[in-house]
Amino acid sequence: MMLRKRVLVTGGAGFLGSHLCERLLAEGADVLCLDNFFTGTKDNVAPLLGNPHFELMRHDVTFPLYVEVDEIYNLACPASPIHYQHDPVQTTKTSVHGAINMLGLAKRLRAKVFQASTSEVYGDPDIHPQPESYRGNVNPIGPRACYDEGKRCAETLFFDYHRQHRLRIRVARIFNTYGPRMHPNDGRVVSNFVVQALRGAPITIFGEGQQTRAFCYVDDLVEGFLRLMAAPDELTGPVNLGNPGEFTIRQLAELVIELTNSKSKLVFQPLPPDDPQQRRPDIALAREKLGWEPEVPLREGLKKTIAYFDQLLRRLPANLFVP
Repeated sequence: MMLRKRVLVTGGAGFLGSHLCERLLAEGADVLCLDNFFTGTKDNVAPLLGNPHFELMRHDVTFPLYVEVDEIYNLACPASPIHYQHDPVQTTKTSVHGAINMLGLAKRLRAKVFQASTSEVYGDPDIHPQPESYRGNVNPIGPRACYDEGKRCAETLFFDYHRQHRLRIRVARIFNTYGPRMHPNDGRVVSNFVVQALRGAPITIFGEGQQTRAFCYVDDLVEGFLRLMAAPDELTGPVNLGNPGEFTIRQLAELVIELTNSKSKLVFQPLPPDDPQQRRPDIALAREKLGWEPEVPLREGLKKTIAYFDQLLRRLPANLFVP
C-alpha cells in the first residue's frame, strides 16, 4: 500500500489555496483543506469534493486546530485591500494568531510548515527591484498596516520558532498573482479590469496609471510553492516568488481592453494612501536555489483569466459585481 503524504492547506478554498490543493492531489497527496469561507468559496474546490483523498473543513485559523498531517501550507488571510481592510483587527489576528496556531501544530507534529507571506512586507519600496535582503518601507499605522504588519509579524514568528524549536519552515514572499478563481469583488487590479472590461464599464485607474506591478500566473506560483517546500531544510526563505516582468497599470488596462475587445474607457481617480509606486521581485534566489522562474506570459495568462470571468459573469447576476 502506498503511503500518501498528508498535507494541510489553510485558506484552501481561496484563489491560491484551491489551485494548490488541486496540484497536491495530482502529486499523490492526501489533502485537508481548511477555510472559514470569508473570501474563499466552496465553488473553488467543488470539483475536488468527490476525490477520496480530499477533505474540506470549515475552521478559522485564529482558533487552535488538532489534526494529524505531515506538511502545512499556511495561506489563510484575506489578501486584497478591500477584504483585509473590511475588518482590519481580524486581519491582523488571522496573520498573527493563525501563524501561532499553525506553528504550534507543526511543533507538536514535527511537521514542515510553509508561510505564504507577501511582497507587501516591502511596503512602498525605495529599492527596485526588491531583493529578500531589503527590509522594507512600511507605514505601521496606515490603512494597509493590518495586512503588511500582520504578515511581517508572522515572518518573525516563523523564524523565532525555527531558531528556538528547530522547526522546519519555509517562507515565500508572494508578488501580484492572477488567474482563474480570483474573487470578482476583491478590488485587485487584474480582476477589476477584467470584470469592468467584460461589462463594458469604465475601467478605473488610480493615479495616472504609471505605477508598476509584476504579474505572475497562478500555475507558475504554485510550482514555486512546491519547489520551495521540497527544497533542503537549509533554505528556510524568505524567497521571493513572482514574475519579474514589469508593466504599468495603464499598460495592463490597455491589454485587457484589447483581449476582451471591449469598448470600455479609462477613468482616473486619486491614488489611495500608501499605494506602492513600484513593485517588482528580484527572483535571483528562486532561480539559483529552486531552478524556478515564471513561464506563462502576461498575455497568455490574461486570456485564461478572461475566459474564466466571462463564464462567471454569464452565470451570476450583474449586481453581484461591484467594479
